[in-house]
Amino acid sequence: MARNHQPDQSTFRAVLPEDIEWRSFPAFPPGARLAVMVGHPAEPGPYVVRVKVPGGTRLMPHKHPEDRIYTVMSGVFYIGLGETFDGDKVMAYPPGSVIVLPGETWHFHWAKSGEYVTQVSAIGPLGLEYHDEDDDPRAQPAQGRRD
Repeated sequence: MARNHQPDQSTFRAVLPEDIEWRSFPAFPPGARLAVMVGHPAEPGPYVVRVKVPGGTRLMPHKHPEDRIYTVMSGVFYIGLGETFDGDKVMAYPPGSVIVLPGETWHFHWAKSGEYVTQVSAIGPLGLEYHDEDDDPRAQPAQGRRD
């Protein structure tokens, strides 16, 4: 009986750090980058992405429909829960930390102490909804974005 594999998982392969392709992502603030490691995040099924955020950047309150598992790869990942950004409520997670974030949970991130990289594992499709549409970079004029 033939086994049905998940997308991008039917043959052995490795993704080396030098082969990671970082791209801007319309739902992220300027400078933040996303790399698809495994799978197809826009489609149903498992996926793994990495997110790189430059120091000082804030991802304002938002939520995802899918449950997510974050692994901190480098830097310190600051995350807080709630519908309003509050820098006093962020918790700091060093490299190696694993954070479980249930779907539909309002949260925010802050690269408070410098650049961080997280790896996100989830079952797609990936979604991202900002609490305040004025915080959504997709709602900003394209000419105003600097990537």
